[in-house]
Amino acid sequence: MSFMRNVALVTATALLVSTALLAQAAAAPAEAPKPIDAVLVKDPSTLTPNEISGLQKKLADYANLARYASANATLPPAPKDRVVFFGDSITDAWGNGAINKPTFFPGKPYLDRGISGQTTPQMLVRFQQDVVALKPAAVLILAGTNDIAGNTGIESLEHVQDNFRSMAAIADANHIKLILASVLPVDDYPWRRGLQPADKIRTMNTWMQQFCKDHGYTYLDYYTALTSPTGGMKPDLAKDGVHPTPAGYAIMQPLAQAAIDKTIGK
Repeated sequence: MSFMRNVALVTATALLVSTALLAQAAAAPAEAPKPIDAVLVKDPSTLTPNEISGLQKKLADYANLARYASANATLPPAPKDRVVFFGDSITDAWGNGAINKPTFFPGKPYLDRGISGQTTPQMLVRFQQDVVALKPAAVLILAGTNDIAGNTGIESLEHVQDNFRSMAAIADANHIKLILASVLPVDDYPWRRGLQPADKIRTMNTWMQQFCKDHGYTYLDYYTALTSPTGGMKPDLAKDGVHPTPAGYAIMQPLAQAAIDKTIGK
């Protein structure tokens, strides 16, 4: 009997401990998503061939200087009102995408130098080739959202701001007027869910507006016209919560033109 009581006691204790551990695990909060491309922190032995190929391509040309090298080399001399639109996929899809290209400032000597997925450190590397060398009167920079999403690694907002400062300094040194566009509203990135970027975007835009005021640059506020009460983009203006639809670009275009007119004159 004593032996059976001991067995029962041990069994009951084990069940209580197991139940407590399970309850503790259930109550523990899930680990917050990290603002970084998961491929960059994977065990190398688990990388797929496609992931390895993507990493090799990025290492071989981190800033994708090859993208516009040929187009830049064949440009005619710069007219006095040339403007370079410099950015990521939002810019790339505007002036280069099949749907939006026909309505991208027709008749204006504006160049699109956006590259999908890029972050501000990549843009800083190619600023000389894709902006300065083209001798524009002004550059309009729309960037920062992919930094917040962690496309090329974890970055603080201060790191992103430093990259904007560096691009501004290069523009100043080459007598190029600077227009800084607000980061567009996003409340969730479809390729990196759960980061809750809305507050970071608002903070970045507040800094950007003050930076422009302090240094005499033009701040271009797309954010106010596009945002919803949740801090995301209005549903009819973005196809995935990040990238504008033609209706979104139609709102952005007169705002951009007004900023250009203010900066370099009509």
